Amino acid sequence: MNEDDVRERLRTVEDPDLGDDIVSLGLVNSIEMADGEIHVDLALGAPYSPTETDIANEVREALSDLDREIALSASVDRGVSEEEDPLPNVKNVIAVASGKGGVGKSTIAVNLAAGLSRLGARVGLFDADVYGPNVPRMLDADESPQATEDEQIIPVEKYGMKLMSMDFLVGKDDPVIFRGPMVDNVLTQLWNDVRWGTLDYMVVDLPPGTGDTQLTMLQRVPVSGAVIVTTPQEVALDDARKGLRMFGRHETPVLGIVENMSTFVCPDCGGEHDIFGSGGGREFADETDMPFLGEVPLDPGVREGGDSGQPLVLDEDDETGDAFRNIAGRAANMQGIVHRRRQSERQSGQAEQ
Repeated sequence: MNEDDVRERLRTVEDPDLGDDIVSLGLVNSIEMADGEIHVDLALGAPYSPTETDIANEVREALSDLDREIALSASVDRGVSEEEDPLPNVKNVIAVASGKGGVGKSTIAVNLAAGLSRLGARVGLFDADVYGPNVPRMLDADESPQATEDEQIIPVEKYGMKLMSMDFLVGKDDPVIFRGPMVDNVLTQLWNDVRWGTLDYMVVDLPPGTGDTQLTMLQRVPVSGAVIVTTPQEVALDDARKGLRMFGRHETPVLGIVENMSTFVCPDCGGEHDIFGSGGGREFADETDMPFLGEVPLDPGVREGGDSGQPLVLDEDDETGDAFRNIAGRAANMQGIVHRRRQSERQSGQAEQ
């Protein structure tokens, strides 16, 4: 048994999204054999993505009958050097955005982050909505971050996630009155001075619109993917299109569209009511050739979970919680597809040279 034999076995492992085996796609970075162990490094970049977890399990299965210990690792080239990256220990930065306010963007961001943490990932949640920070309330996080001797900020932890928000740094009811350059300075300080540690995902709750905060982030931080939140109604979809174009101009991959406040199911009569319309998010995804990550119904439980600080995604018995869990899994899967496709294209380009 040598490296070529191992590689041949790995040709039986298919990538269900890219439509070929992982060897042909260039997703096997290296194979090392020593001291009774086979170490395989795979180009998998979305930890705890259901699909990438399945791929890793299939690799183990393909090598399971060998009389060797099987060790797997994962690494992808994210296209930025460690020296230029303000968050070098964060594997993925997912921005949650909306073209307008009032569509439940923060609700989606909180449940996405908590859903990824539920899968087992190391998660940070950065509330970048400087003027209207809501994340601490939605997670019942009322303690203040601590500081180290070297003036690094230790983020608050809740539900296994590391949290940072402007709300921690100002008075509870104090308004934040900043001009654009001040927003830039504050955000840069929070990225650079917070001891985030090693994270699989940082979810960033952006303010609505396409203003200073979005521009600062897209220029300073290597965002690995964006999730766009809308409601079914046309006025929200019009603004969501602007958000989509913003990410396109900065060459930021959009992981998909989430439709919030979909059908309302009457708890008394069981009837379904499309209060904000129906299917607009899915149609928008189809129109723009973007993945549709799912829809969240207009459910009083979502509001109750936000007000009480208990994300509904963590309620294993709740149907709307299922919707959030599916969205988290699909977002992670799409992040993995983005990384694997880039890796495969890079390997194909090198082979042609």
